[in-house]
Amino acid sequence: MDKNKVLVAIPIFNEVDVYTLVKKVKHFSPDIVVIDDGSTDRSFHKELKHIEGVRLITHTRNLGYGKTIMDAFGFAVMNGYEYIITIDGDGQHEPEEILLFLNEIPFADCDILSGSRYFFPLRIGQEVPPDRYFINQEITRIVNRITHFHITDAFCGFKSYKVEGLKLLRLTEYGYGMPLQLWLQAWKAGLRVKEIPVKLIYKDPAKQFRGILEDPDIRLRYYKDIIKRELAYTQQIRTVQRKTKSKTCFKITS
Repeated sequence: MDKNKVLVAIPIFNEVDVYTLVKKVKHFSPDIVVIDDGSTDRSFHKELKHIEGVRLITHTRNLGYGKTIMDAFGFAVMNGYEYIITIDGDGQHEPEEILLFLNEIPFADCDILSGSRYFFPLRIGQEVPPDRYFINQEITRIVNRITHFHITDAFCGFKSYKVEGLKLLRLTEYGYGMPLQLWLQAWKAGLRVKEIPVKLIYKDPAKQFRGILEDPDIRLRYYKDIIKRELAYTQQIRTVQRKTKSKTCFKITS
């Protein structure tokens, strides 16, 4: 596998030490794109210019996690990459684990190789924010009922994708709920999904979501609403397709 065909994408928003993270990732991938989602301190931009093979996409204002991943996908498509690996920039993924994904490339049995922090049961003493864990488990169950993907972690940002499969998706959700739209669209497109375990890391278990999503009940409703909208859109498309098919199915008589 030509490593130049693999892109590593890192979404960033007001992270503390972007330069150090990118240097660590550089050990495993020559090609990196950093998507800065409107950080207030952009001093790291100058630092990244000194690292060969690093590209930077900058949002002038904060648009959302989903938008950073969508931009990364677009960059991979436009620049002819075959695979893209996404790793969050907040230090909760170990750069060394990029090797877990690289060792699976080229994929033989999947289109999306998704990391899972809950692949194995939680150990006694593991510190996990309760609301994040229970919401993750609830949403994961809903996604599995619909897609039969049998995943264990619906929200892990550590993933690798075949870029060819991404061309089938039409993602529009800019916020944290984008992965749910992705799962449902992947299911509709017939993409294959596989999970591998990655480390469960919460550097700051007390860290909160911003704005109204800080409320767990609102956050859960937001995630469920995305699933409902995506299912409703699927039903609309199928209805249109049936109507179109019925209009074109006619018999010619002499």
